[in-house]
Amino acid sequence: MIAIIDYGAGNLQSVKKALDFIGAENIITDDPEKIKSADKVLLPGVGSFGDAMDSMLKSGLVETVKECALGGKPFLGICLGLQLLFEESEESPGVKGLGIFKGKIKKFSPDMGLKIPHIGWNSLTIKQNDTLFKGIPENSYVYFVHSYYLHAEDENDIATITNYGIDFHSAVGKNNIFATQFHPEKSGDVGLQILRNFASMEVK
Repeated sequence: MIAIIDYGAGNLQSVKKALDFIGAENIITDDPEKIKSADKVLLPGVGSFGDAMDSMLKSGLVETVKECALGGKPFLGICLGLQLLFEESEESPGVKGLGIFKGKIKKFSPDMGLKIPHIGWNSLTIKQNDTLFKGIPENSYVYFVHSYYLHAEDENDIATITNYGIDFHSAVGKNNIFATQFHPEKSGDVGLQILRNFASMEVK
């Protein structure tokens, strides 16, 4: 069972439909006990960093998320769910993230002459191909919607890199914890394979 965390911020149904499509049993829940008892945990998210952290604090889910991520069960963050796993974001100065990974979320500079937000299909340079990206061809295209990007502190955490004016870290992976800036649930066959890889992971 995959628990999709509902903290009041995020389009949860598209993630659920993708998991349903690949036959992965799942539930959308804000119940800490149901989240803790699930085999795997998925943290989705759209919207602002500060609002999302505020929602998680008010719903009492911050410690639950940390416990699940650090407890060894497979954990996947998507889009804002990736950003929240880090320490801070330029989107919400002074707001602390979950701090599970070290690094900072930065804003794309309008000086680059590129459209912001970064919306649409872009390719992946894959650094980790033995877990979440197993069987995913190099330079596969996935779907992005974001104005802020990740700069991870530890190179060993970087799973994929994408270029949009600059190279940014588009996915991370460490032990049982994975996260993608792009939306696997909106990324066609490549995204579905990434979700299948997650669904087939075992507790470490």
